[in-house]
Amino acid sequence: MNRDRVPTRGGWRWGDLARMLLTWLSSAAALAVAGALLPGLSATGPWSWMVAALAAAAVGALLRPALTWLSAAIGWIGVLVVALVGQGVVMQAALVLVPSITVDSFWTSLAAAWASALVGTLIGWLVTASTSESLVATLVGHGGRGGRRSDAEPTVSDGLTGILFVQLDGVPAPTLRWALGAGLMPRVRRLVGESHAVREWTVQLPCTTPASQLGILHGTRAGVPAFRWFDRELGRVMVANRPADARIIEQRASDGRGLLADDGASVSNLFSGDAEHSAMVFSRVQIGRGRFATRRALARFVTHPHGLARSAGRVVVELSRERFQARRQRARDIRPRVERPWMFTGLRAGTNGLLRDVNLAAVAAQLRAGRRSVYVDFVDYDEVAHHAGPMRLEALSVLTELDEVVAILTQLVAAAPRDYEIVLLSDHGQSLGTPFRQLYGEDVGAVCRRLTNEAASWEGDPVESWGRVAGLADDAAGTDTLTGRAAGSVARRLTRRTSPAASEEGARSEGEPVVLGSGSLGLFYAGGGDRLDLGQLDQRWPELVRGLAGHPGIGLVAGVAADGGAWGIGAEGRTSLDDGGVVGEDPLASYPTHARRVLREALADPAAPDLYLVGAYDPSTEEVVAFEDLAGSHGGLGGAQDRGMLVAPRGLLEPFGDAPIDGAAGLHRVLVAMLEQLGHRSALSIDVNDPEEG
Repeated sequence: MNRDRVPTRGGWRWGDLARMLLTWLSSAAALAVAGALLPGLSATGPWSWMVAALAAAAVGALLRPALTWLSAAIGWIGVLVVALVGQGVVMQAALVLVPSITVDSFWTSLAAAWASALVGTLIGWLVTASTSESLVATLVGHGGRGGRRSDAEPTVSDGLTGILFVQLDGVPAPTLRWALGAGLMPRVRRLVGESHAVREWTVQLPCTTPASQLGILHGTRAGVPAFRWFDRELGRVMVANRPADARIIEQRASDGRGLLADDGASVSNLFSGDAEHSAMVFSRVQIGRGRFATRRALARFVTHPHGLARSAGRVVVELSRERFQARRQRARDIRPRVERPWMFTGLRAGTNGLLRDVNLAAVAAQLRAGRRSVYVDFVDYDEVAHHAGPMRLEALSVLTELDEVVAILTQLVAAAPRDYEIVLLSDHGQSLGTPFRQLYGEDVGAVCRRLTNEAASWEGDPVESWGRVAGLADDAAGTDTLTGRAAGSVARRLTRRTSPAASEEGARSEGEPVVLGSGSLGLFYAGGGDRLDLGQLDQRWPELVRGLAGHPGIGLVAGVAADGGAWGIGAEGRTSLDDGGVVGEDPLASYPTHARRVLREALADPAAPDLYLVGAYDPSTEEVVAFEDLAGSHGGLGGAQDRGMLVAPRGLLEPFGDAPIDGAAGLHRVLVAMLEQLGHRSALSIDVNDPEEG
């Protein structure tokens, strides 16, 4: 691939020198202001502040690596402490080295560091740290490689070209194409114009991150019927972004030859893909693998002035932006819309502010190490689209920010010790719609309780964001230290927010029905250890299937008959999902043509519920009814929610021609084949092309 210039040592430009000079002068001016304000800090003359600023830069370069390692070893709280007082340590050491500077205590040095930061960070961040170029210089500089690699420099010993897989969570193929044409993503547009092609792939049902990531990374989505479901074997609700549950899911699916099995790295995903190296991976956070690496990557980033300024500034911007955008939606009476509370504001600031930069820092570390493949998930668009709507202005603006992420990653790749191809993909799309509870004044759990006349438990609160924040906190936590236990306690409290019934003993009675919402897909479980067929459900609850199928917010229900046949049932008719036969009106008539196939495949999974509930769909507006309180949802059928995108080098896509890519397991086979084209996986002793139903 073409290599962009990276602003690091070995590739200096006048702009780099100008930024260094500006940073030096602004730091000196900030120190002079601090000296005027602090009685315990003084200098013999103005040039002393210039020397002190230079000394602070030099001491920082020497001390920050040690502070980074120490904070990562202490634990999660250690990282926060270093972020808060690390500059004070650097400033104290620097001022001691300058004879013309007098400082009376460490606390004066700390105050001087923060006073300097108030001025220096403001000037420096506005001029340099807000640009991707400065961030790239910061991330590449942490590796100590010394700058942009030229073609004449040595690479890793195997000589293979690696692949960086970048998941832009929730971005539908139609939305991506629209964004490219509208000029929202110029860097991705440049990739497409020069070397890449855009392909669409059909996401399986459920079109959710857990099913898709398991399929993409491990080659199967079996055992994952939704984002959360009732596990008959364990007798409780499973939630895919709870670390303990993610570990069970991966253990059941993994055969040791996942997408990243050959010297790969998994960053900020639900599952590892059998990667040897991982950071912020839910299935790994309680094993201890990657924890130190996560803390160290975070510490490296926040101890650098540019990193700390960028992250802090982005968090503030996201907080302000979200409150303004939520108020604007209410003022304009934009519909459909959902309530966007302060809790979501904080979560958005965490995922779209801090987590994005932490992901970049973690990916930079894996690229510097020369991993053969790296897979990272950026959740920014998915997070905003859920609450604002997938084609609303605030969600589309995130695509421009993700385009900047791609530009940064391209520059990081250019500085890596091996060549890399970049592959962009999404795990699903999103569809706009009004939530079920907003339309009908009750959730679907209440409808099931009325139809069964039993106390069915209901879980339908949006929990995806909580899991992402909990995953970062848990993976960054230490193991056997006071700070680690404190951070772990925070992570566990966040995790409990993802599913009260799954976390609290006695939350449901034995044999009690369980109803779950997963975007525009609902799940009904009778609650026992065996799956009930349609006849058994009718016998036990005569009004249930008919009542659900006739509800205006439910497009159809799907289940299996006693003979194993799969059926979709609507208000005015039913259809065989096996042979397409229709009795009365076809309940799938308004849904996409692949609906019959994906429903049949989903019902064939032993983990499938007794009944799938598919939210109603209006093809004229492409809006769906979601069982969670979300404006943008996915999981079921209708709209762009099951239209994933793939942007990959034309040469790697060429062997597949125009053949459709069906399901995440099908996409897995395509991605594995790409790795094989580049010479990867030769040491794996199995046939990785053995097809497996997704």
